[in-house]
Amino acid sequence: MGMLEFDGHRYLDGRASDPRDLGWMRDAPPPVEKRITIESDTVLQFPQMRWSLSHMRELMPTVNVWRKPGAPSHFERHEKTGEIDALTFTDTNGRTLRFDEALIDNYTDGIVVLHRGRLVYERYFGALEPHLPHACHSVTKSYAGTVAAAFVHEDVLNDTKTVAYYLPELQGTGWEDATLRQVMDMQTGLAYTEVYEDERSGVRAYMRACGWRPRPVGYDGPKTLCDYLQTVRKEGTHGETFDYKTVNTDVMTWVMTRVTGRSFAELLQERLWAPLGCEEDGYLTIDPVGTPLAGAGLSASLRDLARFGELIRCEGAWNGKQVIPAFVVHDVQNGDHPAKLSGGYSYRSQWWVTHDELGAVEARGIHGQRLYIAPEAEMVVVRFASHPFANSQVGDIITTPQMLALGRMLRG
Repeated sequence: MGMLEFDGHRYLDGRASDPRDLGWMRDAPPPVEKRITIESDTVLQFPQMRWSLSHMRELMPTVNVWRKPGAPSHFERHEKTGEIDALTFTDTNGRTLRFDEALIDNYTDGIVVLHRGRLVYERYFGALEPHLPHACHSVTKSYAGTVAAAFVHEDVLNDTKTVAYYLPELQGTGWEDATLRQVMDMQTGLAYTEVYEDERSGVRAYMRACGWRPRPVGYDGPKTLCDYLQTVRKEGTHGETFDYKTVNTDVMTWVMTRVTGRSFAELLQERLWAPLGCEEDGYLTIDPVGTPLAGAGLSASLRDLARFGELIRCEGAWNGKQVIPAFVVHDVQNGDHPAKLSGGYSYRSQWWVTHDELGAVEARGIHGQRLYIAPEAEMVVVRFASHPFANSQVGDIITTPQMLALGRMLRG
């Protein structure tokens, strides 16, 4: 049986962990050893997540992001599957890999490639199918950040105002004197840690409050997202350094909801899903009182995420209409000061800015979710995955050079 080894741990590889072969959640009821539930804390465990990330609304409460009636917007096809599959590249460990084999090595669930707006490559693996929404995880942040930045440009929001100006409930918390812009760009000093492997970390407490993780017997902690946000305290100085913390996105979206009177699900539907002519409803996981989780809660189909990527590549325009102000896209592409991040990256309005040769911006999510938009190659790549490692440390060994090689080929 194939295995992956890293940092002293061994995991089933991309082939051996195929959820179709492992038989998760089949039969009625599924056998105990094949069940995936919140109560058993198996939803985000590997290899169970190879099934669960394509079936999140069957495991936890959600709210729909409606596509509205009518035919979806159309992608012209210009097939390049054979050419792309045969592409070879060198990963950061010095191995030469074929494009198609690397997808399996990196636990890919599905991938779509657009070139000049045409669909040139589309493949599905494991539990994912074209009509199924897959968990986007922190790619959700880039949706939220784009809408927030549009509201700032339209003077609905003022990013120089403090969070407490909009949300009196957060007076006395770590966000009291943080500006909305500092929140949007992850430049807040908060006593909160984003370490998924640490049971005592802030992100684990956040997940328990939101219903993503089981609560221990006798649990008396926060029971909703907003309850949890009110417990986070300040640590350090706002605006000095970049520090990636999911809770910032939920605060930013709380501000949007307070000012507009619209939930995050409604804002996505009105500002993006309907104008883009999405072909499937999306959905957002919600906390126990129905608050959508903007930091990581979206599930969407591959093609609908590709529509969002193409919107950004085209500077906010879609089918002749300016859906998002072009200024918002240009501001993201320029990025904030890259010295705040390692590896040459910067971060702006909940987007990762690569400053690479393709001018790419990225939306990223744990376990391998990626939206890679490369204007210099006129390319958009959407990739869903269920990698055993939450952070991108291992997956980027393959994914980063793979995206560059593909962009170079299409730019060719």
